[in-house]
Amino acid sequence: MTMSATNNGFAVEIKNLVKDFRVGIRGVKLRAVDNLTLRVPENCIYGLIGPNGSGKSTTLKILLGLTTPTSGECSLYGHAAGSMAARALSGYLPEAPYFYRHLSGRELVHFYARISLVPPSEIEERVDNVLAIVGLAAAASRRTGTYSKGMLQRLGLAQALVHDPKLVILDEPTAGVDPVGSADFGKILMEMKQRGKTVIICSHLLGQMEELCDRVAMLDKGRLVIEGTIDAVLSRPGRRTLTVEGLDDEAIAAVEAVLARHGARIESIGSPRESLEKLFLEKTAASQPPEQA
Repeated sequence: MTMSATNNGFAVEIKNLVKDFRVGIRGVKLRAVDNLTLRVPENCIYGLIGPNGSGKSTTLKILLGLTTPTSGECSLYGHAAGSMAARALSGYLPEAPYFYRHLSGRELVHFYARISLVPPSEIEERVDNVLAIVGLAAAASRRTGTYSKGMLQRLGLAQALVHDPKLVILDEPTAGVDPVGSADFGKILMEMKQRGKTVIICSHLLGQMEELCDRVAMLDKGRLVIEGTIDAVLSRPGRRTLTVEGLDDEAIAAVEAVLARHGARIESIGSPRESLEKLFLEKTAASQPPEQA
């Protein structure tokens, strides 16, 4: 992966990415990521969705330098994925983070600040700031072994943010979190975007993704199925919806002919949208195995 250190307004650039694994005693090749090309603009919330086994987590691990690709190129802000420069610019919350149960929340975030090379003179302030951002200031002195699932996810987000990265990568950050905690996470992500961060989020909670994300990429069997802004991927070209003001029952049967006579006007014209969940099921249905009897 040798990409020049220029990002041209993109936080992440992936070009022709392929990742193969050898599985079983015969070493059968399994292609987890299949010629994937996409770009993530700076200062946006970018959703990565797809069924289990579609290559989402593998793609994220390649971006973070946790695994190497079979072929292709990846860069973060123009720096090759896995390089020290790229790692310094990124924070990561894995799907199932594991923390030392005997440490307090403050001690754990302090530990991650040190290994992330936060200057010693700034550590205390950074730790206080991120604990406040994720809503754990009041519980910071408690041992993490007493934290609920939602609190642990908040703690994971705090460790991902403590070195002030430009890019934050979140793998199923609200899995198992109650609706209130999930809504709080959404607010935190929106605030991060307002502060100029770029967020890549991988989640099966499609309603939340539809609400939060500026753009979304859908993967299936390691391939890119669809990518674009939420409005673009959910709109239905060739169809139009009309919002009419002042239309009474008599005019409904012959709207186009009688609009002017009844004093009604077209207020807006647009394309109807599908829900992200419906689009997801439509695009991935063919790849799903039949139900077992």
